[in-house]
Order: sequence, then C-alpha cells, then structure tokens
Amino acid sequence: MALITRQDTAITAAYPPPAHAPGRPSYRLRRTLVGVAVGALLAALIGLGLFTARWMTGPTCKATAGDMTFAFTPEQLRNASLITSVAIKRDLPPRAATIAIATAMQESELRNLDYGDRDSVGLFQQRPSQGWGSIEEIMDPLYAAGKFYDALVTIDDYEDRSITEVAQEVQRSAYPDAYADHEDQGRVLASALTGHSPAGIACRLGDAGTGDAAALADDLTSQLGHDAAVDGATVTVAAGSTQDAWAVAAWAAGQAERYAVTDVAAAGRAWHRARDPLTWGPSAATADATTVTITVA
Repeated sequence: MALITRQDTAITAAYPPPAHAPGRPSYRLRRTLVGVAVGALLAALIGLGLFTARWMTGPTCKATAGDMTFAFTPEQLRNASLITSVAIKRDLPPRAATIAIATAMQESELRNLDYGDRDSVGLFQQRPSQGWGSIEEIMDPLYAAGKFYDALVTIDDYEDRSITEVAQEVQRSAYPDAYADHEDQGRVLASALTGHSPAGIACRLGDAGTGDAAALADDLTSQLGHDAAVDGATVTVAAGSTQDAWAVAAWAAGQAERYAVTDVAAAGRAWHRARDPLTWGPSAATADATTVTITVA
C-alpha cells in the first residue's frame, strides 16, 4: 500500500490536476466520490453474497404463488403464518391477511420486536399508550394480529382500496407510502398460507430436535379451528376442503422449526425436512385431498 501511495504522489507532482473550474468537483473530491461509490457497490455485492449463501445453504423459507417466489427467514415465515391463522380463524378474506402481512413487513420486518419508536413494540409496532393493549399482550403475535384485524374490518371497502390507504388508517404511520413496497410479498404469503396456492410454503431448517405432537395438535386446533388427532408422533387433520387442507399444510411447514416437524403430507404431495426441503414431492401418505398428516421428531 505504501508503494502505491508514493506512486500516486509522484504522478500528481509530475502531472498536477487542472485548476478547479467553477461547478466542477476537484480531483481530490472526485477521487473520494469514486471511492464511496466503489465501497457502496462492494457492500451491496457482499450483502447479495450473504443472502445467496443463506438461500443456498442456511436455514431459509420460501413462499410461492403463481410465478412469484420470495425468501424469508424461518422467524419471518412463522410470524406470517400466525398472522394469517388469525384471519383464517375469523373467516376473513385473503386480502385481509395480505394487508396485515404487508403492514408487519414494513413495521418490523415480520419480527416480534420488544422495542421501537417511543413505546412501540411487536410485529405491528403497536403502542400501549394508544390503546392497543399492554406490552405483554402486544408481544403475543396472535393478540397483536387480532387487534390489527379488529381495526381493519371497521374500514369501509378495505378489500378494494390500496394497501397504503388502508394500512395508514389502521396504523397512522409517519411513512404511509412504504406499505405498498411489501404488497407483493404480502400477497404471495397470504395466498400460500390460506391454501389458495398449494404447496406454496417450504423451509430448509436445521436438525429437528424433539417434538411434541400433542402440543402441535392443540395449537393447530386453537389457531386454525380444525380438530387434530394424535397417534404417537403423527398428527392427522381432516379438513373441510382441499384449500383448507393446504392451509393446514402451509401452517405446519411454516411452524416446522417451532414444533420440530419432520414431514407434512397433503393432497398427494409431501414436504420432507431431511430431503429436498424447499420442494414438495409426490406422496401416498394421505388418503384423500382433504386429509393432512404432520409428523414430528
């Protein structure tokens, strides 16, 4: 580095830069700006490399609907699943889940934060001082999502209006236009998690550890409203329709890290934690298109 510095000094002495013209950056300033630009480019490439490395090798989840696919962390996917489960339990349209997920993407990046601006906390950065509930309540994703939907359904024509308008009426954000930035991600997650896009949720995770089939069954029934039968390490759900079955399967895949799920089968297809975890392969494990089987470690 020292040799390069001396060489630069010698060149500058032999060929001094032209006098600084009005309105034109000096040689030193131009060199600094170029350095900043190169640094920013390198940082972006490093960030892309880290994202690619995580996508290729680390724990990651994907959501697919139609020709769109987005990558998420297991934490983000788990929280999106909880947000959507509240909409399903309340029989709200997928558009409600889209709006809620896009809002949480903007407010917290789908992370259940215990901090925020002033007294804001949780997925939606709701404030106890504004009547959303206590900190403990808001930190419960199911409670927080429920409070969001309570406010959402009071807005006239929320299904037909833009996410920016509707989310702003609920949240009263200082950056209302930012909600629209996450609409595509919200739509894809909502479509896959409500069962409208079959086999739309898949996760590559680490070792499963030890699961608790009874706890999974209880939470599935509580969150989605479906009865679940437990037989050893397997939970079986008889859903009312193929769409309902795929919603259950998506919930199970999205919650796989928490409950140590190893396999999910629905409508002749299966997700396996141990092999090809970002795809759903063929399976004969389910008797019909409305039955879902979930296996824990």
